[in-house]
Amino acid sequence: MSVARQSALKRLAFDLVSTLVDGVVVTGILLWDMGLSVYNLFAPTVDLGKLVPPGHPGFRGKWPEFVPPGEGDSRCSCPALNAMANHGIIPRDGRNIRFRDLTAAIRHTYNFAPTFCIFVPRYMAQILDRSYVSGTLDLEDVDVHNGIEHDASLTREDAFFLPSQSQPSPSRVQELLACASGPALPPSVMPVKPSEADAKLNLNRSLTLADLARLTSKRRAESRKHNPQFSLSTFHKMFGSSKCALFLHSSLCQTAHAYGFAALRHS
Repeated sequence: MSVARQSALKRLAFDLVSTLVDGVVVTGILLWDMGLSVYNLFAPTVDLGKLVPPGHPGFRGKWPEFVPPGEGDSRCSCPALNAMANHGIIPRDGRNIRFRDLTAAIRHTYNFAPTFCIFVPRYMAQILDRSYVSGTLDLEDVDVHNGIEHDASLTREDAFFLPSQSQPSPSRVQELLACASGPALPPSVMPVKPSEADAKLNLNRSLTLADLARLTSKRRAESRKHNPQFSLSTFHKMFGSSKCALFLHSSLCQTAHAYGFAALRHS
């Protein structure tokens, strides 16, 4: 057997084993997540102010100082990751971040399910063809089109119109906040002072399921009509909807908090 054929067979075998292992891991994560969903139906709630342990960012509402990104710093289309870099929870320059460290940082910062915190960085590593165990990334690497970033975002223009996805679209953010029809959620706190252009927005409201559903449908229809390279797979539809769910199950459904998170300081 020739050396070339042996090499090809080895690559084929490696790819097959990798695919099988990946399938087992993903299945395990999904089963784990289902178990957590059932557990959460009966698990006791944590008292307000006791979720973050002493010595960790966010304890008693105190986070590391906000520092806006400087020249050469790496940012991406995900406000959650950008916020972590801007507050020094992950490297402020947004570069050379280990995937495994990102899992832990997301978990401690946002209190997301451990399954979500493993799945997303692992998926990032997969689309970048890097090792989740030993690999690293710069935040801008996340913006591979149709990886984590996708068309019909609620806060950004499609990549066809704006290739750099590191900054939100002011008009999209205004549209998102303007669609809020729910009541204010106490305590109503203004994390940042609105800009002059945004002063007319009523930030003392909350986003509801119906609000996000209507706007998501509207954005997808508009993007499909105007973007000649529009694409949105079933996976990215589900991923986009899951981000809406995160809004609803966090303080970000309060428009004042959503404004500070998506529009200004954490972009």
